[in-house]
Order: sequence, then C-alpha cells, then structure tokens
Amino acid sequence: MLVVLGVGGPFVYIHFFNGSTPAALSLPTTTASASPGGTGTGAGGTATASTAASGSLAGTYRVGSGSAVGYRVNEVLVGQSTTAVGRTSSVTGRLTIVGTTATAATFSVPMDTVLSDKSQRNAQFDGRIMDVAKYPTGTFTLTSPIDLVPLPATGVIKSYTATGKLTLHGATRTVTFTLTGERKGAQIDVAGDIPVLFSDYNIQNPSIGGFVTTQDHGLLEFLLIFSKA
Repeated sequence: MLVVLGVGGPFVYIHFFNGSTPAALSLPTTTASASPGGTGTGAGGTATASTAASGSLAGTYRVGSGSAVGYRVNEVLVGQSTTAVGRTSSVTGRLTIVGTTATAATFSVPMDTVLSDKSQRNAQFDGRIMDVAKYPTGTFTLTSPIDLVPLPATGVIKSYTATGKLTLHGATRTVTFTLTGERKGAQIDVAGDIPVLFSDYNIQNPSIGGFVTTQDHGLLEFLLIFSKA
C-alpha cells in the first residue's frame, strides 16, 4: 500500500492536479497575404503565403511587449516524469542591422522575475540553484554577425545560426544555436532555444534528494519581439 501511494500519489498530482506544461516558446502564428514572393512556415508547421519583401531591414530594434525568456528542464518526481518550465516577460534587448547583416544583438533578464507554476520550485531556483541575489542578471550577447541575405519577405520564417556569449550564474560561455526569425513590417520576431549544461555555469543540479531528480542540462527558451527604435 505504501508503495502504491508513493508512486500513485505523484502520478495523480502530475496528471490531474498539476497544470499542463506550457508549450515551447515559438514564433506567434500569423497569416500573411498571398503574393508571388514565396511561402513561409508558420509556428505550427503549416505553410503560409508571404508578401514581397518591403525595403531595407537596416536599423536599430528594441525588445518589446510579447517577449519572453525562460527555462525548460525535465524532472522525475518519485518515478513520474514531468517538465519544469519557468518564464519571465521582463526582457530587455537590442538588435542592430547594418545593410543586410545583423551586426549586434543582446537580451537580458532579471533572474528573480523568472517564475514557474510552483512556489517551492521558485524558491529553489532563486536560492541554491541560481542564487539570484548574487547573480541578478542573465544575458546573451551576439559575437558573430548573421548574414540575412537574401532578405526574407514579410511572413516568411527563416532559420539562422547564431553564436554569442551567454552569461548565467556569473559564468560566461560561448554558445552556438539555431534560431528562427520572421519579418513583420517594421517588426522582427525571433525565437529559439539554447542548450545549457548546468556544470558549465557552476549551477547546482536542481535535484532534491531522492524526491525530485533532474537531468544535468536544460534549455533556455526565448521569444523576442523586436520593434524598430
């Protein structure tokens, strides 16, 4: 009976009382008008028509409303698998495009604003895991320019490889990852995720004894809505 309760309790909690796991951050679904410019792929994987590219993308952009950054880590709660997700909408950042090249980009978040759906998990995150009082900010800075040629038409989603410096928990590492971007007039939406090996950033494994165990890595997810400054 104790074994049944020990395994069945977490199963019932996760599958009936726990909130559903948020979907991964991705580009907002849009429907572009038809034109001969080609086709793009929406966030749900469905082909959408595009409009022709409308002029230069050059300029400076700032992160605005609708942006979010967070983490996604797989956990096992007494034998039952679940996924921990925490997010913040308190994101600042800039993007600079010169000609047809993204020459600079950065985004930052105050770590104490990253919240999950569980107060106990938040307390562990703020304290022993990320020590947000000592390391209050997480930051990514692009270090290699991204060639945007050919410039995408409005509504077309394109993938790019980005390389930069990620700073978490006081440690900075070079990271390379794939992101997707979509042009929306004077707005550019960018989404992706960055694999994070906890030991690379001197982050204590989030596991709690034998009650909650996690993998030794997770994902830093982001959705950045850039508007022209």
